[in-house]
Amino acid sequence: MVRPPIVLASASAARRAMLSGAAVPHTAQVSEVDEPALKASLTDASPAEVALELARAKALDVSARRPGTVVIGSDQTLDLDGRTLDKVADLAAARERLISLRGRPHRLHSGAALALDGRIAFAVVESATLTVRDFSDAFLDDYLATEGPRALGSVACYRLEGPGAQLMAAVEGEHFTILGMPLFPVMQALRNLGALPS
Repeated sequence: MVRPPIVLASASAARRAMLSGAAVPHTAQVSEVDEPALKASLTDASPAEVALELARAKALDVSARRPGTVVIGSDQTLDLDGRTLDKVADLAAARERLISLRGRPHRLHSGAALALDGRIAFAVVESATLTVRDFSDAFLDDYLATEGPRALGSVACYRLEGPGAQLMAAVEGEHFTILGMPLFPVMQALRNLGALPS
């Protein structure tokens, strides 16, 4: 049986590392979806729905250019009190983001969609709740000095797999969902589509 190739519609190093770590053979191709425009059109969508719609759009965009492949689209949103927050542009804004999260819970929603020949074959969104501890200003200064521009790679301005773990008081949810993709349901869907051995 010839298995359809798997393409990740993303340049995300974390998502590539997840797939590689799980021995999922894949290539990557960045989607050309205008994410700000799509987000702006989803005014009535919840943060979880925004993550799923972005994942679907990315998968369909790359699938249109890669027939015969299974394309994984994935996206993550940060939900603070029901508001969808976007990535920040610089370390000053990262400081403000982390201060807004300090001592409070927030939710991360990771959406994933699989497209085959221009149609969505599978879609899922999973969520996790993280509570940031009441860290000191001195800790925040040290954290941002250590992380530098890496803090800008995540909408929440932390990497849980790095120094960002020290920001947390509690974490509830699947590890891979927190990292940016609900890996277990994605792998099962890939098996169902014949892209991975069952």
